Amino acid sequence: MMVATLAGCSKSEQADAKGSSIKDGVYEGIGYGKGGEIKIETTIVDDTITDIKVLSNNETPGFNSAMDTLTESIILKNSVDVDGVSGCTLTSKGFLEAVNAALAAAGATPDMLKKIDVSSDASDEKQIEETHDIVIIGAGGAGLTAAIEAKNAGADVIVLEKMPLAGGNTLISGAEYAAANNWLQKKEGIEDSVEQHVQDTLKGGDYKAKEELVRTMAENALAGAEWLRDEVGVVWEEELMFFGGHSVKRSLIPSGASGKEIITKQLAKAKELNIPILLNTKAVSLITDNGGKVIGVEAEGKDANYTFTTNKAVIIASGGFGSNIEMRVKYNPEIDKTILSTNSVGSTGDGIVMAEEIGASLLGMEYIQTYPICDPLTGTLLYYDDARLYGHTIIVNKEGKRFVEELGRRDVMSMAIKAQTGHVCYELLDQKGFEASKLQENHGPELEYLYKNNLLVKADTIKEAADFFGIDAEELQSTVDRYNGYVADGKDPEFNKRSLPSTVEVGPFYICKAAPAVHHTMGGIEINSKAQVLNTEGNVIEGLYAAGEVTGGIQGTNRLGSNALADITVFGRIAGQNAAK
Repeated sequence: MMVATLAGCSKSEQADAKGSSIKDGVYEGIGYGKGGEIKIETTIVDDTITDIKVLSNNETPGFNSAMDTLTESIILKNSVDVDGVSGCTLTSKGFLEAVNAALAAAGATPDMLKKIDVSSDASDEKQIEETHDIVIIGAGGAGLTAAIEAKNAGADVIVLEKMPLAGGNTLISGAEYAAANNWLQKKEGIEDSVEQHVQDTLKGGDYKAKEELVRTMAENALAGAEWLRDEVGVVWEEELMFFGGHSVKRSLIPSGASGKEIITKQLAKAKELNIPILLNTKAVSLITDNGGKVIGVEAEGKDANYTFTTNKAVIIASGGFGSNIEMRVKYNPEIDKTILSTNSVGSTGDGIVMAEEIGASLLGMEYIQTYPICDPLTGTLLYYDDARLYGHTIIVNKEGKRFVEELGRRDVMSMAIKAQTGHVCYELLDQKGFEASKLQENHGPELEYLYKNNLLVKADTIKEAADFFGIDAEELQSTVDRYNGYVADGKDPEFNKRSLPSTVEVGPFYICKAAPAVHHTMGGIEINSKAQVLNTEGNVIEGLYAAGEVTGGIQGTNRLGSNALADITVFGRIAGQNAAK
């Protein structure tokens, strides 16, 4: 759907614009991205697009750079036939839809734009050489954390990011953060301990993790959350979430229940510290000296190739490989192209490959996690699922029956959903749970998208909601009645749901259709507790550190929800501090 108007022109003037050439003017157009309406204003002079201004949008902060990139491409080529920006598929689609709508307002079609030859000689690319104390590969949560800590320790730091925007998976995550003994637990009287967090993580990963790394994460998680709050300016909500596999409620929630809060504040801090971040700059190989020490990075930019040499170290924080189907299948043939991914398209394992090429040890590459509640059309993680993590939902199948604990481990839930009719599930929520979970407040644009694509229904009765998806309404009502009895009794004899805060009985009712998608790759580069990369013989590779999802051995076979933010913050800080030494 697109809407077009000619800004400041009458209908007769718009009619005059039709013909073999385009009438000079400023034209408005509207398209629809992930966040809803994108309204733009396009200036056309002599059949040429000379300017595009974004008048309004509600896209994820950071995705605006995708629209800047598209604007540059469109103006350079004088064509709307340009590639979308990787990692910003829906934003790109909505922006291009708006530009096409503006053309339609001019009474024009794309082929009426003046043709421009933009061919260039690749040999003209600049070769740039620079030296820095530390080069960080990846501008996601781990890389930005490492950069801030290294800069604060006095190091000259530069960050390379292959994508057109910073943030990585952290930006598109819920970014909840597991930390034992946090201030909200104390306020609520929840008893917890670092040891309990360690044991939950080891058990959740089937005891395949390196205990040394798990302890480092758990022991430093609270300090990391406080550092994000006090040093970086991250605002935490005044409540906790309860994730599957954790024995107690210990997960902090960033403002807005989104990684936007983390990345926005980290980028602001990086700017304050004058840390350069080179976007659209892909690291392609590590440089070593004759002794095997890492002394730099070779990288490719849009208009130049780079050789960065280091006085101190390289930190790899480039993320996992959840969006690299070939790599997934290499290590786990079951995770093939039929399974969508929640990950940024930048999660292709580049850092893992670069490290392996110089002898780094890899751990647990076959352990690939799926998230249970994702968009069946795109694989995107659904924030509607926040309601489950607050304990307010019931999950059923097409037959209207519960089949798994709603707060179970992600891998267990995902496999259970795959076994159901259509390989999907349906998550039911009532109005009081909807309000308590702040879904409209925090994730309104997502709800709009789900309604538009018939993945979410709001209905006055459970039967009406069930009928929308063809769910057995009679069985669903029986399921709800039994569940409400369990809430009253404080115990779930069927699936032992560990939190039963509310019944499902106050209309209107909401049902969301969802399916599992690849969410996290537990395997990666082996490190020690100092974030130093180890080689296949167990020795430290001098001058090389790693942090975040690019590493292996911290989560075992399965990552507990909200452990990722603790992981990337703790080891990002350790990598930055130690590299600066």
